[in-house]
Amino acid sequence: MIKLGVNIDHVATVRQARRGKEPDPVHAAVLAELGGADGITVHLREDRRHIHDRDLFILRDTVKVKLNLEMATNDEIINIALSVKPDICTLVPEKREELTTEGGLDVIHNFDRVARTVEILKSNGIEVSIFIDPDKKQIEKAVETGARYIEIHTGRYADATTEDESLEELKKIEAASKYAADLGFVVNAGHGLNYKNVIPLCRIFPFHEFNIGHSIISKSILVGLKDAVREMKDILEKYSIDR
Repeated sequence: MIKLGVNIDHVATVRQARRGKEPDPVHAAVLAELGGADGITVHLREDRRHIHDRDLFILRDTVKVKLNLEMATNDEIINIALSVKPDICTLVPEKREELTTEGGLDVIHNFDRVARTVEILKSNGIEVSIFIDPDKKQIEKAVETGARYIEIHTGRYADATTEDESLEELKKIEAASKYAADLGFVVNAGHGLNYKNVIPLCRIFPFHEFNIGHSIISKSILVGLKDAVREMKDILEKYSIDR
C-alpha cells in the first residue's frame, strides 16, 4: 500500500494568522499519527511564514513515524537540518513571493547546488529526496546527485480543468514515475492531491508515498484531523496497486 506523509504546514499557517500559540503543529502531528500517518512532513521556509525552528526541533523529539523536512538548498536551512537530523529531507524550490511551491526543482540548472546539498545531508546520515517535475531530462540529471528518492510534482495534474488535460498530465506522471523507478529511484508523489484526484494516481503506478497537506488539513476543520487522515489512508488502502 502507498504510504501517507501528512504535511502539517497549514496548521502553523492558522497559528501565524494571529501570531499566537494555537493551533500547535506538534499536537497536529500526534493526531495525524493516531489517524495512521506513516510520516509527518513540514517545510521550514526561509521566511518562516508557517513552520518555525522551534516546531521542527520539538517535532524531532516527539514524532514516532518518519519526519520529512522540505527545504531549499540554502546554507542556513542545511545547517538546521544537520542539527535536527530528520529521517529524510526533500529538496524543493522556494521563492518568497509564491503562495506555495509552484513547480519542481530545476536540477539541470541548479545541479552544483543540489548535488552539494545531497552530499552534505547523506554524509550526515540523512536520506534525500528531490521534488521534481515529471520530466525525463530532470530525472536523468537527478541520478547524478546521488539522491535515492524523488517526489514527482503532481501540481499540474491537480490543477487540470478538463478531463483531457487531466488524462494528459496523468500519462506524464505515469511515464516519468516508471522511468525514475527503472533508474533506481524510490518514487514518491505530491502537491495538490485530495480525496478525489488521488485515486487515479493510486491506479497508475505503485508509488512509495504520497505527501498530502492542504486537503487533509482543510477536511480536518470539519471532521477532526485524526478522522481526516484515516479517511485518506482508507482510500490509499483501497486503491493502491501491488508493488
